[in-house]
Amino acid sequence: MEGATPSVLCSHYVIMLILLLPDTSVAEPRSQIIQLIRGNRLTASVPNFVGTMETLSEQVRARGYGVAVTGTRPDSTYGISQCYGDLSLLDCVLCFSEARTVLPQCFPYNGRIYLDGCFMRVENYMFYDQYLGPEDMLVCGNRTTKGTLFQQSARQAIQQAVVNAPTNNGTARAQVSVPGPSNETAYVLADCWKTLSANSCAVCLQNASASMLGCLPWSEGRALYTGCFMRYSDTNFLNAISASGGSSSRGKAVVIVIVVVSSIVVLGAAAFIGFSVLKNKQIQKKRKGANDVKKLVKILDQNNLNFKYSTLDKATGSFDEANKLGQGGFGTVYKGVLADGREIAVKRLFFNNKHTAADFYNEVNIISSVQHKNLTRLLGCSCSGTENLLVYELLPNQSLDRFIFDPIKGKALNWKKRFEIIIGTAEGLVYLHENTETRIIHRDIKASNILLDSRLRAKIADFGLARSFQEDKSHISTVIAGTLGYMAPEYLARGQLTEKADVYSFGVLLLEIVTGRQNNKRKNAEYTVSLVSNVWEHFQRGIVEELFDPNLMLHNYHTINVKNEVARVLHVGLLCTQEIPSLRPAMSKALQMFVKKDEELPPPTNPPFVDEKTMELHDPWEKNLLKQGDSASIANLSHSSFYPR
Repeated sequence: MEGATPSVLCSHYVIMLILLLPDTSVAEPRSQIIQLIRGNRLTASVPNFVGTMETLSEQVRARGYGVAVTGTRPDSTYGISQCYGDLSLLDCVLCFSEARTVLPQCFPYNGRIYLDGCFMRVENYMFYDQYLGPEDMLVCGNRTTKGTLFQQSARQAIQQAVVNAPTNNGTARAQVSVPGPSNETAYVLADCWKTLSANSCAVCLQNASASMLGCLPWSEGRALYTGCFMRYSDTNFLNAISASGGSSSRGKAVVIVIVVVSSIVVLGAAAFIGFSVLKNKQIQKKRKGANDVKKLVKILDQNNLNFKYSTLDKATGSFDEANKLGQGGFGTVYKGVLADGREIAVKRLFFNNKHTAADFYNEVNIISSVQHKNLTRLLGCSCSGTENLLVYELLPNQSLDRFIFDPIKGKALNWKKRFEIIIGTAEGLVYLHENTETRIIHRDIKASNILLDSRLRAKIADFGLARSFQEDKSHISTVIAGTLGYMAPEYLARGQLTEKADVYSFGVLLLEIVTGRQNNKRKNAEYTVSLVSNVWEHFQRGIVEELFDPNLMLHNYHTINVKNEVARVLHVGLLCTQEIPSLRPAMSKALQMFVKKDEELPPPTNPPFVDEKTMELHDPWEKNLLKQGDSASIANLSHSSFYPR
């Protein structure tokens, strides 16, 4: 990375000073990141990707939006970036700068990023006329709930914006006062990408608004769609429209000249100091990266974990699609057979992305340091060029979700088998949390990460997101990663990670095993609440038996004790998913609750409120989604915005 010149740093400093001046024409750039979405299509060419970023940057600085394509097919890189209609050009540039800093984390894959003030997307094909897609989503802010009058005003404001935007260059803002003494107002912003026709814009906003209304009665909601963005709130987030832009601009010009002339010596010195500090940090990062590689090589050598790439390529038939077992958030898994006849599972990752490299190192480091009958066993790995492979024991029955969420395969797991799986999973988590030198938090406990061996015994898999920390730490703060519907509310809201996050995920898993329903996916339209909320309601009414999966084959057990045992598991599941982390039992205590069946269980308190619409994509695109058993971890949540209850 080339060093910044004093003049560049000086100009940046002047812009910062301008932003501090009391001038209403400089508003809020709203550069808060709402969602970063990494796709699975390769954008391939580094020069084309960089060229597209540069072209977009020039256009956005000039007019507030940009459309660019670099290179020739099939290596072309297409991009679009746009600021929302109420941002000034200066605020737009600030928002775009944040987007451009974060979006390259998706490379070499396609990606898009939504901020509260702007949007950017990069693909390997021409997508400018698209306005709906499978990535369309809803993000609700669950800070407070609003009354009927606010909801009516919000609906009215949303409708106004939807009607006005297509005929107003694709952008509209609306605000409707709430009748009565509350002195509240509903604020709405709607923006379509400028590459869309008025008709396409209208269709996008109609779908987005219909989806966003699902956030009510919450005080805030956003619709992130392929061709448009919408937001409503009870807080005035809209930037003021300046009526004196010309005189304001002249005033700023005078301020800039004065500041530059009077501060040039100080700024020049500061620039060189800043440059030296930046360079030193870069050197330290490089040294750290080199140390990580050395550590990884040492681990491989010490544990005899090295595999040649050619060996694994041959074992998997050159990674033939016919040998593909599944795909997760961090790689694709293939079945392989070694020359000695051993069957293996090969997880294929790539080092092109810095996060993937860290995940690879993390998974090897953690899984090679632990051994337990209920954890998948790492046989080795291969680090060859940009491609990296993890080699695990092959578990023939694959993952738990392929059974419990399938009405046919689910019959293979009666209650006895499921209870054994529950106990095995609990024992594995107890080992991770309490019986290792450093505490390990898995962060992605779910049915698709519980593998089953030939005897249907549980083994916890996929340690790409796992984190370890010392005994003297109460928690660690980390970027948010995991799978929606299984992540604890305090982790989503504040990023503070403890073992209780795994306990929450385990609680969701218990409810899924007993009911045969998936928490973050509706099976039909009659379910309007999350699984956790549904079980809680049935528990309060004393009718949990209505939720038992018919595939448990409870009619084969001629004793009331079995039904009591199943109900007890649901009870423990509710204890594990309580909203307050301190009330959730430790994993060792949860395991004891299963074993000591005569021990009275404490009554559970309420689980967190979960709006199911924030845990799934828009229903019209359901046919395009991955199969139920192929749901991947959501690795992009480190840049999502969530609110505590």
